[in-house]
Order: sequence, then structure tokens, then C-alpha cells
Amino acid sequence: MPTRNAPSPDLDELRGFCMAADLGTLGRAAVRLHVSQPALSKRLASLEAKVGARLLERSSRGVALTPAGRRLYQHARPLLENADHVGDVMSGIRHSGDVVRLAASHSATEAFVAALLTSLHTQHQLAVELVTANSQVVRALVGDGRADLGVAASRPNHTPNPGVRESELIADAIVCAAPPGHPWAARGRVSLKRFLATPLVVRDPSSNARWTVDAVLAAHDLHAAEPLVEAATPRAALAEARTRRAPVLLSRHIIAQSDFSAVEVEGVAFPRSFVLVTPAVGETTGEVRELVACIRQHIRIWLR
Repeated sequence: MPTRNAPSPDLDELRGFCMAADLGTLGRAAVRLHVSQPALSKRLASLEAKVGARLLERSSRGVALTPAGRRLYQHARPLLENADHVGDVMSGIRHSGDVVRLAASHSATEAFVAALLTSLHTQHQLAVELVTANSQVVRALVGDGRADLGVAASRPNHTPNPGVRESELIADAIVCAAPPGHPWAARGRVSLKRFLATPLVVRDPSSNARWTVDAVLAAHDLHAAEPLVEAATPRAALAEARTRRAPVLLSRHIIAQSDFSAVEVEGVAFPRSFVLVTPAVGETTGEVRELVACIRQHIRIWLR
């Protein structure tokens, strides 16, 4: 049961807090949220007053999560993602036609699927319900008929799911990246020995990003240091890496949308791709075919 007199979460305040943690400065967060910096500061002050603790450490370099902020972020980020999904469903209900159930991996969602759905609401009459999960779960949802379409990360040399078909959407790679001010960011390159010896912020073991890195290292009989942090989502990984001023391993498309610097690891790379996942049997509806066309068009425009 909820604690009596517990403060009610304000989504705008939580969104401002998480965006500041993700981007590292109040200025960038205010621009992304289309509010003034004083308005954002007021939201954060209100949130900290409700919590009764400082959530962000301010400095000339920007902001970073405090221990209390890290605890709140871990719960607030999934809440905001669910709220966004509910908004997508509510918006979709207003439109005619069947709802397309789209399953997408966390990295794909943060890299381009979320932006795609935003454009759909303004340019098309498609109703899309998004479920975000790791890539293997995406395949299972499509294969079991619980999703009409999926966007997942590739997993070469792995037993394929017989219930789905896959076609490549866009090339990707897991890259090492460092936050602003980190020595690796300035050099842009790190030796394999130093890379393997350094505890990094990584995704959780069930993620495709983690599997891709582990599979390449195992193929070369290499062993990495124990992770510094295992994060459930790319955004959480970036926030942890920023707070701890540590390198992180994530999709290059996620890194390209942040202020982190990609770092070349000498002698090793972690390539993969994003794929479109469709049912192996059965006919697709017109709405699903339209969504597939929109996804491919969005990616072509995005890559220009």
C-alpha cells in the first residue's frame, strides 16, 4: 500500500529531472523540453523539496546524480516510459483503423523508434501501441502473436526463432564512449589492455548490447574486468556513466545523440545491426505494411 501522505509524483518534474540527468546540463535539458532554464530549475527545486533531498549535484561542468538522485532515477525513468506508452495508446485510439502492436528493443526505441512514433502522430493516421523489451523478448512477442511487428538488434550465430523472419534495417555497433572530461574522450583511442582492465558501465546481461560485446571477447579468448554498473536501459547507462565519470558500452546511434565521445578500442570491434522482425507465417494487415514503410522511410531520412 502507498505510504500515507507520500508526495504524488509530478510527471513534468520527473521528466525535467531525468532529462537533466541524461544530458548533463540544465541548459540542454531545458532546450530539449522546450521550457526556459529558470522554469526547469523551479521544477527541480519543487521535486527536491518533495523528496527532501538533493537529487543533482551542480558544478561548472553541469549536473550529476547524487546517491538519492540515482535511486529516484531508477524508478522515475521506467515510469516516464510507461506514461509515454500510455500517451501513444491514447493518441492512437483517436484514429481510425486497427492498432498496430509494435515491439522494439530499448536501444532501437531510444535511437529512432520513439522519434518515429512522434512523427507518425503528426503526419499519418496510424495507431501504434509500443512495447519496449530486450531484443530476444521482442522476437518472442512477434513469434507468439503478441506483437504485429518488431524492431530488434541482430544476434549472429545464435539459434533463430522459427516463428519470425528478420530483415536488416540499419547497421550498428556497440562502441566504447567516455563522458566529457574523461581522459579517454580527449584521446579518442584506448589500448585493448587498458580497455579490458577498466571497469565499465554496461547493459544488463539479458541485453543484446551486452551479448554482442561478450560474444566478441569470448571469440578472441579475452576477459573484461567486472562491470562497474549494469544498467537496464541505455538512458540509465548514460546517466550512470556521467555520474561516475566512467566509460560506457552502448549502441553507436545512442552515443551519437549524446555529448559522450566514441573511443576506438585497438584491435577489437563489436558490430551488429537493427533488424525488422515479422511473423514467419500469416498475412500482414495494411496498417502493418504502412508502418513498415514508415520505419524504412524514417531511417532513410535519419541517415542523411
